Amino acid sequence: MAGKYLIRTFGCQMNEHDSERLAGLLEADGMEATDDVEQADVVLLNTCCIRENADNKLYGNLGHLKSVKDRRPGMQIAVGGCLAQKDQGLVQQRAPYVDAVFGTHNVGSAAELLRRARAEGPVMEILEATAEDAAAFPSALPVRRDVPYSAWVTIQIGCDNSCAFCIVPSVRGPEISRPFDELVGEVERLAGDGVTEITLLGQNVNSYGRDLTRRRPLFAELLRAVGAVDGIRRVRFTSPHPKDLRPETIAAMAEVETVCRHLHYPLQSGSDRVLKAMHRGYTAERYLRQLAAARAAIADLAVTTDIIVGFPGETDDDFERTLEVAAAAQYDSAYTFIFSPRPGTEAAGMTDRFVPADVTAERFERLRVVIERSALAKHEARVGRTEHVLVEGPSKRNPDVTTGRTGQSKLVHFPSTVAPARGSYAEVRVTGAAPHHLTGELLAVTAPPRHKTRIPVAAI
Repeated sequence: MAGKYLIRTFGCQMNEHDSERLAGLLEADGMEATDDVEQADVVLLNTCCIRENADNKLYGNLGHLKSVKDRRPGMQIAVGGCLAQKDQGLVQQRAPYVDAVFGTHNVGSAAELLRRARAEGPVMEILEATAEDAAAFPSALPVRRDVPYSAWVTIQIGCDNSCAFCIVPSVRGPEISRPFDELVGEVERLAGDGVTEITLLGQNVNSYGRDLTRRRPLFAELLRAVGAVDGIRRVRFTSPHPKDLRPETIAAMAEVETVCRHLHYPLQSGSDRVLKAMHRGYTAERYLRQLAAARAAIADLAVTTDIIVGFPGETDDDFERTLEVAAAAQYDSAYTFIFSPRPGTEAAGMTDRFVPADVTAERFERLRVVIERSALAKHEARVGRTEHVLVEGPSKRNPDVTTGRTGQSKLVHFPSTVAPARGSYAEVRVTGAAPHHLTGELLAVTAPPRHKTRIPVAAI
């Protein structure tokens, strides 16, 4: 299938990784990428359904694409991912000009569905995954990564939790873990291709392997195994669940040099009453106790979180508890969200307890102040330190400024007369701090993979 394709991705890293595989499939089928929708023969929207604005984004994009397709009838439109899994036939009902719809469990069918649609007309294929479905992982599919030095590795799909606000179990199915040796082998191949940073992906990585064996905590062993792969310099993971964070995982983070000193530790609420209604499986006291244990064991640990404001029934007192826990936790940063009811979830049915929009907006702003205060304090404490930064490239706003990330996933901006190569590692002295980034001066650069020479900045 010759021609050009464009993929737009909405959602989390899991969606981004699926899009890499979709791009690999289309290129294996003879297509090439384009950023111009007017040149695209195929436009594929890979969707998310975690929040309400995901629906708005999809159908807003589809509305724009209709005018393009009216001018270019040969262009094909495909919709895949979580929202397609949830809405199924509703996608083509609301947008009958969509050529192909597929879900979260048949990414590998995308190219074939587009071929069928060209011959037969609009098609839809939505599959349901089961815990016995070993074929649920598209791990054997070709991948087109945007960067050569960093890669995602899916270790698990699905979720066995029952959080009242979350639709992921409905669209991703039950937890299924990939075999341990298969994962280590994939990381070894990636390292052989020059990848130095990997991110392990799962809906609840802490429970990885629970469906394979209950004899031991496999996630800690996985961290140690992939962290020992020659050529891998950084190992990240997302997302963990506080109720499943094990001492063995904390020990692995503390002892394995390549595992980044960054823990994403979703709180969601600081109120025990709200946490119970959410079915989160922990209390605020337990959460803070585990966080203290992690910080005591892991030197220089950065901690980020997710917090929902305005969960149905949240009172002023409940929200004050959230502010108290957020202040005590001293987060480096946080993803904060106003509650969005998702059809099919328990919380969506709590309409009599929805919090008024003006109340949630006011609470959201108060929480932002608390988070940014601790984030700024954490960043100011790093001024004067030398950070090891993985170079991402020139700043979009200023080509004379290079950006990169530390092992704690902190964004660093630093001026450079000659920008270090993407994928190289730079030593940067921190000279300034803001709530969402650091600034610094370049000291030296470690060349990209296979070249370990330290290059003084004067020689750049």
